[in-house]
Amino acid sequence: MSENEGAVPMTSRWLPNNFEHPLRVDITNEAHIRPISPDDVDIDMPAVMGNQAMLWEKYGDAWGWPPATMTAEEDREDLVLHAEDMAENLSFNYAILPSDESRLFGCIYIDPAGLEPGSGVEQPAADVSWWVVPNTPIGLAEAVREFVPEWLATAWPFATVRYPFGELN
Repeated sequence: MSENEGAVPMTSRWLPNNFEHPLRVDITNEAHIRPISPDDVDIDMPAVMGNQAMLWEKYGDAWGWPPATMTAEEDREDLVLHAEDMAENLSFNYAILPSDESRLFGCIYIDPAGLEPGSGVEQPAADVSWWVVPNTPIGLAEAVREFVPEWLATAWPFATVRYPFGELN
């Protein structure tokens, strides 16, 4: 499937009305990304809760996520909200997956940047973050780090991309 085949047209003011977000993109020969869905709860839950401390250290203060006692139902509800946000073009959550989609290697989040008027940041602007579980194929975390900025520069219409959780530091 091509990068934009079957993509959903954007209708929000955040992105141009004619923009179509990618539905599947290869990162390496063994890993790709696609929008996460509620049907991914069986692979999302082990990845998130198996790395809860790492994710809480990164996102806990800002997002209050993931709580230490998150249930599968709460995870599914979270994934439903992500799917709804993507359908309404409010934000995007891409799952990082192996070719057979048997497990979740991590996620990439693309959100509108919360900008103050007069900030000098060009619109459209995005805040982008990602995480990769430690037990992924060798080199995948580095491949994601190289892939994301290039993908955002070539497949998305952002004038400004920020990495508020320090992925590129």
